Amino acid sequence: MKLTIIGHWGGYPKQNAASSGYLVEHEGFQLLVDCGSGVLSKLQNITQPEDLDAVTLSHYHPDHIADIGVLQHARLIQGFLGKKPPALPIYSHDFDQAEFAKLTYKDITKGIAYLPNESLQVGPFHIAFLKTNHPVPCFAMRIEAGGKSLVYTADSAFKEEFIPFSQNADLLLCECNFYGSQSGAAAGHMNSLEAGRFAERANVKQLILTHLPHYGTLTELVGEASSEYTGIINLAEEFMSISI
Repeated sequence: MKLTIIGHWGGYPKQNAASSGYLVEHEGFQLLVDCGSGVLSKLQNITQPEDLDAVTLSHYHPDHIADIGVLQHARLIQGFLGKKPPALPIYSHDFDQAEFAKLTYKDITKGIAYLPNESLQVGPFHIAFLKTNHPVPCFAMRIEAGGKSLVYTADSAFKEEFIPFSQNADLLLCECNFYGSQSGAAAGHMNSLEAGRFAERANVKQLILTHLPHYGTLTELVGEASSEYTGIINLAEEFMSISI
């Protein structure tokens, strides 16, 4: 299983960058996890929109779904150019019916509701879900393939259920929107100390901090998290690629 970070900014993308978007690949299958602002442009450095096999979405905040519309139009236009791909399945929750309805577009994309209490098979990937602590319905994902596991927290304040959900994962892609001296709980986000403590308690093999803040010295997040977690820690970076 291979993870490539397309975008990692929280809230909105920095100049010439992208908010949340992650490409997960295994056995030739390409799964895009979240599709925030700027993701479609950046994605084309790695793969083409018509070559995606599926998309999964954590929730409907714009920094996680803003580029769904342009992804749909990219696949539509490729069809006009003679490279018509099959309808792209976009898996998401349907607790917001208005937003969920937008995922189905002509015969270009098809919205498919996942059931949070049931696991989902998408190509070679087995995906389990956990409802997070966020102002809107949002779901973390544990993605498994080839005997390896990746946990993506999506957006959330810390909750105890994360520990068994993430136990012994090979990689924890953890949101970290606040520094250690701050509390993100009211906004539904974690700080660096919570991310490190989470990774240590769940005994994950590697921690990547993502959904990053737009201010301060980002390397301080790693230093703060490392005071709680003794494993490998990295800041998410554009086009960072990790083989799991």
